[in-house]
Amino acid sequence: MRLEQLSAQALERVGYDKYLLAEAIAKRSKEISKGAKPLVDMDPKKHKHADIAIAEIAEGKVEVSS
Repeated sequence: MRLEQLSAQALERVGYDKYLLAEAIAKRSKEISKGAKPLVDMDPKKHKHADIAIAEIAEGKVEVSS
C-alpha cells in the first residue's frame, strides 16, 4: 500500500486528529530506533522508522489514545 493511503488510514484511526497522530508516530519511531521489533512486515534497515510507525497505526497494530 502506498504511503499516502497508509497516512489517510492512520489519520482515520485517530479520529482525524493530526497532532495526536504526529505524537504517536514520533513515539513509536523512537521505540523502533531503540530496537523495538516492528509489528508489520517491514525491515527497519530498508524503511524509515516513521513509515513503519504509520503502517502499524494504519493496520491497527498500535493503540493510539489521547
